[in-house]
Amino acid sequence: MEALVPGSQTSSLLRYLDLPTNGAVIAEYVWIDGNLGIRSKAKTLCYKGEIEEVTLKDLPIWNFDGSSTGQAPGDNSDILLKPVSIYKDPFRRGKHVIVLAECLNNDGTPNKYNFRHDCELIFEKHKDEVTWFGIEQEYTLLDQFNHIYGWPKGGFPEPQGPYYCGVGTGKVNCRDIVDAHYFACLYAGINISGVNAEVMPSQWEFQVGPCVGIEMGDQLTIARYFLHRIAEDFGVKVTFHPKPLKGDWNGAGCHTNVSTASMRAEGGLKVIEAALEKLGARHAQHIEAYGEDNHERLTGRHETASMEKFSYGVANRGASVRIPRSVALENKGYFEDRRPASNIDPYVVTGLIGESILGFVDGVDMYKKYVDSKKE
Repeated sequence: MEALVPGSQTSSLLRYLDLPTNGAVIAEYVWIDGNLGIRSKAKTLCYKGEIEEVTLKDLPIWNFDGSSTGQAPGDNSDILLKPVSIYKDPFRRGKHVIVLAECLNNDGTPNKYNFRHDCELIFEKHKDEVTWFGIEQEYTLLDQFNHIYGWPKGGFPEPQGPYYCGVGTGKVNCRDIVDAHYFACLYAGINISGVNAEVMPSQWEFQVGPCVGIEMGDQLTIARYFLHRIAEDFGVKVTFHPKPLKGDWNGAGCHTNVSTASMRAEGGLKVIEAALEKLGARHAQHIEAYGEDNHERLTGRHETASMEKFSYGVANRGASVRIPRSVALENKGYFEDRRPASNIDPYVVTGLIGESILGFVDGVDMYKKYVDSKKE
């Protein structure tokens, strides 16, 4: 008898999802672990009588075993989960919720791997600039044996060319997963602004934004959780590795679009150019914190700039930062930082950009916190 494919019995779950829960609401707490992985666990919330809608004030601080997630030693393992944002649950539906939680040590201080805390301080300090972000999340789908999904076993598909925004068998794979993810994000309230097939077969992209300040990291994290969770239903794996296959194939990035109120005002192009000079001055620090194994992707080939030198230009996808043609024509708008890898921590990247172009906040140094998190 052939073994069942993981996730193949998901349809059987549907008959149970409509069962009454006797007033209980399920909250799925989601957090980022010590290796930028995503974890979650569910909590039953019981109220006296029916609750119309769960809000953040209804959600208790919870905890988990940080020694099992790379976030704490075994002799002091309790890590606290502090709810910070809430979304409708596209899996259980009804009044059930998805809860993004920030990780705190048991004394209430931010965990070593909690970059959200410092990132929020930066954007709170500079809230008058109403910083908009939009992130283009690229990813690659794998089968259960870690082969790129749909590729010939022991071989390769035709060279790159027909796959980007492709349509049809032999050009795209797993559109069902992509659409399921799209609808789940929209249902939950994620500001997903589009999807497309990417340059390599079984590589896709979704875009989240514009989001203001800290909301960018929150929404991208939950969108990533949804993607992993949906792919699980289909027995497919998701990788955010920036170079899932060596050779003449495109890597995967997380292009980060940035716009402040000053950049969106008349004559904002000058503000953009001044901001890019500031980014260039910290190029090495940004590169170090812009994702693991990013050196495999930023080679100066496959629509990337070399990581060795900072550059920017209008409509130049081979530069570190691209100024869109429309922005140059309108003399205002936004810029696209093309350096971040697909496996970034979004709080690190948005926080670094924020402090580089807007200014530092007392007691906050995103680069130093990132470097310290890599120390044993």
